[in-house]
Amino acid sequence: MSTIKKTLKDIIAGSDIIGIRGDAGIEVSGITHDSRKIEQGDIFVCISGFNTDGHDYAANAVQAGARALVVERYLDLDVPQIKVKNTRQAVGYLAAALYDYPSKKLELVGVTGTNGKTTVTYLVEEIARREGKKTGLIGTLGSRINDLSFPGQHTTPEATEIQKLLRAMVDAGVNTAVMEVSSHALSLGRVNGCIYRAGIFTNLSQDHLDYHHNMQAYLEAKSLLFSGMHQNPQSQFAVLNGDDEACQYLQQKTACRYVTYAINNQADFKAYNVKLSAQGVEFEVGYNGHRARVFYPVPGKFSVYNALAAFTWGITAGYKPDAVLTALQNIKGIPGRFQSIRRGQPFLVIVDYAHTPDGLENVLATAKEITSGRLITVFGCGGDRDRTKRPLMGKVAGNWSDYVVVTSDNPRTEDPQKIIEDIIPGLENANYKIMPDRREAIVHACSIATAGDTVLIAGKGHEDYQIIGKEKIHFDDREEVKKALRRMGYVEE
Repeated sequence: MSTIKKTLKDIIAGSDIIGIRGDAGIEVSGITHDSRKIEQGDIFVCISGFNTDGHDYAANAVQAGARALVVERYLDLDVPQIKVKNTRQAVGYLAAALYDYPSKKLELVGVTGTNGKTTVTYLVEEIARREGKKTGLIGTLGSRINDLSFPGQHTTPEATEIQKLLRAMVDAGVNTAVMEVSSHALSLGRVNGCIYRAGIFTNLSQDHLDYHHNMQAYLEAKSLLFSGMHQNPQSQFAVLNGDDEACQYLQQKTACRYVTYAINNQADFKAYNVKLSAQGVEFEVGYNGHRARVFYPVPGKFSVYNALAAFTWGITAGYKPDAVLTALQNIKGIPGRFQSIRRGQPFLVIVDYAHTPDGLENVLATAKEITSGRLITVFGCGGDRDRTKRPLMGKVAGNWSDYVVVTSDNPRTEDPQKIIEDIIPGLENANYKIMPDRREAIVHACSIATAGDTVLIAGKGHEDYQIIGKEKIHFDDREEVKKALRRMGYVEE
């Protein structure tokens, strides 16, 4: 990344600050909220977190080389200090200023919604690549700058990391960047300082109520992406799912022009003659007086929505229809998203990230369509998260599956057995077995499957870890499936 050197005075120009103590003319070269990552010349942002207060680590940060602090209260430390009302909300804007507003130099696309964010970002990236653009991506599976990949810990990274990544993308010549924008990121200000050329809304269903408490607050958090798109309403646009109940609310909140896509309702981009098969989805899309035939090689009605969202964005952004259609037709599989594991066994095994009631139902409905035998589902629910969705997940699994294996997901600090007990009421009248050990659950499901069956392992998808207590241990559903099939004598790719 290019060398950054700016004065505090330059960084705070136009920012909503309360005051500054010390020399505003000093130069700084980086910004972070993590005292363990301080480099010489950085600004340290003292964020009052849920468990710790960054102000308590300010002295360590200064000792490690921080040249200035961003604070909510002045500290007895001999370095310049910028005082703001809320450091968490301010850091994104300050980081954007330090890195010279990188999002202004990119065609930045934000994708938000409960389900489908990762898939849609991959589709947007592929469309841009087909048109010869250099691309960047930020999301659940990590970040990518052209062909270089970087691991990530959150769907949407912290504000300082986002602006640094965007700056690196600009330096690498990236034209189009796409990022997943979670409700947490929006409410916590992680994407403050980002200027989006386009925002895409996939859908809204129950998730994260442990944090947002109710669906209206969850929706309001999602809407911040679209209400924040007011910098250049003529060139900015929103892409909204016209079949989702949240669409009307988001239309009212959107600060720029918007276009809609739908299967059932009238929309600017509407799908007709939808055909679902084991090979993927095929449909016609009507738009602006035109018709185009779309094929996307991932089964399921949810795939129609994902492809339709990406198509709507591509055409509205000015991409050539042929390039958009070719990108959708040739996209490679996305890790942990309806990912089929084949080792020559006479039954299907699918690994998917579905971890919400709606997401699980979408995936189960798709699996049911392509299954001639039994549908065997392995799933659990995460600990220290929304408990109210657990019996709902159980009900969905029981309604669609012929046999359910209830297991652990990421129990975190909760007792796995207690989590399972929360799921069980939803499994009334279902045929199920409780196996808290996820490895044993996967082995059991594969061992009882016969020709024509489908084994769906849901909840973790791409994740290669399991969080038990506060420890993160290596665990990958896809690896465990391959091991189980190998022990059963299946070794073919």
